[in-house]
Amino acid sequence: MQDLAIVRRLEAVGFRAWPAASIQYDGSWQIRLTAGHPSKRLNSVNPLDPSDHGDVEARVERAAQRFRAYGRPLVFRQSPLAPPQLDSYFDAHGWRRVEETRVMMADISELNLDDVLDHLPIREIGRYVDASILVHGRDPALKPGLTEVLSSIRPTSGFFVIEEPNAGPVATALCVHDNDMAGIFELATRSDCRRKGHGRQVVITALRWARMRGAKKAWLQVEADNGPAVGLYESFGFDEVYRYDYRQAPDTVGKDPNV
Repeated sequence: MQDLAIVRRLEAVGFRAWPAASIQYDGSWQIRLTAGHPSKRLNSVNPLDPSDHGDVEARVERAAQRFRAYGRPLVFRQSPLAPPQLDSYFDAHGWRRVEETRVMMADISELNLDDVLDHLPIREIGRYVDASILVHGRDPALKPGLTEVLSSIRPTSGFFVIEEPNAGPVATALCVHDNDMAGIFELATRSDCRRKGHGRQVVITALRWARMRGAKKAWLQVEADNGPAVGLYESFGFDEVYRYDYRQAPDTVGKDPNV
């Protein structure tokens, strides 16, 4: 049986680590919207109580009105905290599951994190954003929105960039330290520099930084079908805690980029 207490805690630290510009509630449904960035985590309805499933049709329409005001397609993020009746509603109305994500966690207190050179987090958010966009291969037009999101993170954050001489940034990661928890986000290795250990290097660097600050557990979110990334995390001792996916109406699938 799913441990909903740890799911609730990981959902809460996840929301703090990746803050939306606008947060509203309809009952226990958290409605997150961000005009400056298209990430589904920042633009989705997040049901947070399995027993809160009353008046679904009217509430879905109210959420749709809010998303239309932002120019966003309506997306529901379905974790184990979402009521099963809501998935049944989506199934009956032809809503699709557009992706699935694994949430994984590891005890970092005993990990050996000493086999790479140390890298301190950089202080300039703009420099990190430039490196992250380059490494991910994203549209530079996302820079203002991503900068706004990162600047809004309240827990202590470490922005890590691995660089090579004559090559520039080759890997990036964001680590958010929240009490005894450390979240790893935005991990990426540049497409022409993969299979050289850069991803492992930046993860070790971020985890070591978080552990020195007092973190005991590390957690992350990874697409379920990303085998190489899942294998990397499992090699550090990360285990799956739960999964979530997104539900999107059939006439809007594909309109919102997954960033």
